Amino acid sequence: MKILQLIPAFYPAFAYGGTVNVAYNISKELAKRGHDVTVYTSDTIDKTTRQIPRYLEHEGVKIHYYRNISNRLAWKRYVLYPGLIRAIKNNIQNFDVVHLHGTRNFQNMIAAHYAKKYKIPYIVQAHGSVLPFFKKQNLKKLYDLVWGEKILQNASKCIALTKTESDQYIKMGVPEDRIAIIPNGLDLSQFSNLPERGIFRSKYGISDNCKIILYIGRLHGSKGLDLLIDAFNKVIQERENFQLVIIGPDDGYLRQIKSKTNYLGSQDKIKIIGFIPNNEKIQALIDSDVFVTPSYSGFPVTFLEACACGLPIITSTHGDNLNWIHNNVGFVVEYNSSKLRDAILKLVDDEDLSRKFSNQGKRLVAGQFNWNAICDIIEMQYRDVIINEKK
Repeated sequence: MKILQLIPAFYPAFAYGGTVNVAYNISKELAKRGHDVTVYTSDTIDKTTRQIPRYLEHEGVKIHYYRNISNRLAWKRYVLYPGLIRAIKNNIQNFDVVHLHGTRNFQNMIAAHYAKKYKIPYIVQAHGSVLPFFKKQNLKKLYDLVWGEKILQNASKCIALTKTESDQYIKMGVPEDRIAIIPNGLDLSQFSNLPERGIFRSKYGISDNCKIILYIGRLHGSKGLDLLIDAFNKVIQERENFQLVIIGPDDGYLRQIKSKTNYLGSQDKIKIIGFIPNNEKIQALIDSDVFVTPSYSGFPVTFLEACACGLPIITSTHGDNLNWIHNNVGFVVEYNSSKLRDAILKLVDDEDLSRKFSNQGKRLVAGQFNWNAICDIIEMQYRDVIINEKK
């Protein structure tokens, strides 16, 4: 198959979060299977850096980078890359299927229009952003009214990460028979030879007997970091030897985090580390005791990464329903700082339970959430929409 993947930011722009990671792994797995995979994306890498050169073949994937009008705007998720218009108009007929990553973006407006015009089937994968929520809700609703709803309703197939997201598609007018629930996966090769424990601790001056509570992700207001800091503050009021480590790029919330930690007087117990390479991220996971993400949407790849490293997970009901977490690889608690504190202390105090969650997490990722198994399903969806378009 000739497959076109469209995403506003792509390899090596991993600072943009899990969506880039997912699209990258889907693309390279499909290329490995012998498919002709092309990616159209913008040249943004982060808030200040652009991709050079503009064309790259990586892991068998052909990547075209089109200049975006402003990296600073792109970092705020206003990614406009006008060169995409001509590329789509001139080339979309050369592909068998188009895979759109994300919902409210410039690329979907252009691609959906020309895909419909030339009768090329397209698939939308929202990555947890089906419904307008959190900031810019009015702007998102306006986009949906003008473009978004039609883009979803005209899609040959929509990929949902969870049953919750499937219901959200239905609410947006997508027929249930055009929705496929496919979870995210993990490149297990990155976790085949894990580093020894202690490397991350040594680098950041954290003692061996200190308990590390770890958060990895964008520093964004939707992630519940204020609740995590409140819960951590309750923990250190009872126990001294704890450290909260926050890893990830600033997505508009770093100032609020620092202000809150200074106000609570806990800044000495909290290490805020920016975006780090994948090998250092794995070292942090190996050296930590509990992985905490208070709030999320969709299916965070960081949960799978934690499981692959044997790290128990704590999250809350303030997220989509991932029924494989609670009492299996960790805890899902009420969105409450006291409940979060209690779950953290239970895991660090009960070594047998922590070990049980650790072992079960490793088995779960290896058996259910590897990209080979997941791309079997995606491949099947591609074939189905191509066949249906030809009828």
